[in-house]
Amino acid sequence: MNIGIVGLGLIGGSFAKAYRADGNTVFGHDTDAAILSFARLSGAIDGALDKSIIGQCDAMIIAVNPGDVVAYMEENAPIITKNTLVVDCCGVKRSVCSQCFPLAERYGFVFVGGHPMAGSHKAGFKNSRADLFRGASMILVPPVYDDPALLGHIEKTLNPAGFGHLTVTTAAKHDEMIAFSSQMAHVVSNAYIKSPTVREHNGFSAGSYEDLTRVARLNADMWAELCMDNNDFLIRELDGFINSIAQYRDALAAGDKSELAKLFEEGSRLKGEVDPQ
Repeated sequence: MNIGIVGLGLIGGSFAKAYRADGNTVFGHDTDAAILSFARLSGAIDGALDKSIIGQCDAMIIAVNPGDVVAYMEENAPIITKNTLVVDCCGVKRSVCSQCFPLAERYGFVFVGGHPMAGSHKAGFKNSRADLFRGASMILVPPVYDDPALLGHIEKTLNPAGFGHLTVTTAAKHDEMIAFSSQMAHVVSNAYIKSPTVREHNGFSAGSYEDLTRVARLNADMWAELCMDNNDFLIRELDGFINSIAQYRDALAAGDKSELAKLFEEGSRLKGEVDPQ
């Protein structure tokens, strides 16, 4: 296959390396010329994805911020061929799919919203790797849900990435779930690290600190855009969290050990129910 990759950061770079390792011809695009050059020199891509190449692609993976996905599609949709499958990889789907589905329909190709459930707090092409997605889940938001041939085509096209599971859903359901499973985790981690005590944690911290703060270091502009695009669902999750954590504080302030133990037991039991392993 001829594969076009737009955005050669951690996600796009890993897709490029995975498709290249599978024997496909990979063309890349990045706004940073140095990254594009390095990707080519390192063998992750065969050449630059420019307007003369777009029409030759069997599939395109767009791994940039939501607004940049839409801007790229608006500029290049007229030259994408009807045989090309386009999949984006950003962390919100309503704002992207609502604008890109009509563009794809107008020009006759297929656009699929996507979100690979794999990543790292270490960003950038230098941290990309061919096996990043191996065994991970790939969330898909297709334009239609009753077309087995389309879903089969998507699965075959994504096969070189090595996903362990494909989850098909709607844009709204994706954003609702991601507000909890991803965006909330980043907000909580980023807020937690702001305690003045953090500057004295060395020698006093272990696994629990590392687990909770792993995603505190992030791309601020990207995460601000993702969260603002999903602010309704994220605010709902934050409101629930604020209400819940206030119960722990109230029990502490009241000196109510039994209530605090009850709260701990409820959380522990729920964790065991949803994640039994």
